[in-house]
Amino acid sequence: MVACRKVNIKYTSSGTELTAFIPDLCQVQAVLRIVMATELGAILFTLIHSGPSTFDWNFLALTSLFMLWIALTSAGILCRWRETLARRPTASQARLAFIVVLSVTLVYALLAECVRLQVWSQKDLHWVSDLQPGFLVYCLAIAAILGGVGLRYLYLQHLSSQQQQAGLEARVQALQARIRPHFLFNSMNSIAGLIPLDPHQAEEAVIDLAELFRNALRDSREQVTLHQELEVCQRYLRIEKLRLGDRLAIDWHITPGMDTLRVPPLCIQPLVENAIYHGIQPRPEGGTLRLRVYRQKDAFYIEVTNPLPDSKPQRLVPSEPESGHQGNRVALDNIRSRLQAFYGDQAVLKTSRQDDKFTAIIRIPLGGADT
Repeated sequence: MVACRKVNIKYTSSGTELTAFIPDLCQVQAVLRIVMATELGAILFTLIHSGPSTFDWNFLALTSLFMLWIALTSAGILCRWRETLARRPTASQARLAFIVVLSVTLVYALLAECVRLQVWSQKDLHWVSDLQPGFLVYCLAIAAILGGVGLRYLYLQHLSSQQQQAGLEARVQALQARIRPHFLFNSMNSIAGLIPLDPHQAEEAVIDLAELFRNALRDSREQVTLHQELEVCQRYLRIEKLRLGDRLAIDWHITPGMDTLRVPPLCIQPLVENAIYHGIQPRPEGGTLRLRVYRQKDAFYIEVTNPLPDSKPQRLVPSEPESGHQGNRVALDNIRSRLQAFYGDQAVLKTSRQDDKFTAIIRIPLGGADT
């Protein structure tokens, strides 16, 4: 058995949250790896059987066919039962998976014996006495060894994934809890100044600030719709607009029909915050923050662009702040880590500088973002 990249899917059984132990073996990459590992095993058994000098190609063909049927059938059954198995404790999942591998091996070993004895041409059951128990035991022993090694590897991979997930969630919680004190104080001061002048706008600003904190406390393991994430950005921008006034201009372009796509929470707002804090705020004249969401082929893109400060042209990456503001770098690293956790290598966050503009682009595959 060969593992593929495991996506952590959690289920609840009797109030207890359990994690899938068996990876998704229905993925194309997983099937390819299973086939390749099986063929390598067949070649190894052939070398042991006949030796390199008199390589037996017929034995290789039969062994490959036999092992492929066992491996692919076992993978198909485990893939089909994955959600059911995931509701059980890890030890129970491993035992059931081991039983599946041995059962499939026994069935195909019996079928191989039936083919050898050509039982369809016999009118009685005398062929039963001609079965070779040694062959069945031999196949089951090999399946037990290889299956045990494979399950042990999956278990170690499972533990490693849980540790990485725990570390990731801790970093995400730190990101979500990190709303800069100066931003909070400036927002409250702006709201206090608005109360005698425009009580209604002050009330709206308080609601926006409360919603921003509520989203910061959202469960980081659950995806949200693109509409919800962009709404968080809009509330944040309305608060910053109170502080920066005409110095902050917003160019907002969202391709229609993409509101239901799902993204990790707080993956866009930190980019918007970086753009304002490092690009627009240091400029006396301010600048325009551009946010675009568009679709290309099998992915969609989230693009945030801001002008670079004229006084600091040497800084190529404004998201890498000076000492005292290292949290922004942590924010970008956390976004990359969450994209990796949800989508693997299919989703990326890239930053670039062209002329006097800085751009951050998130690429997310459509297959992993559909509702």
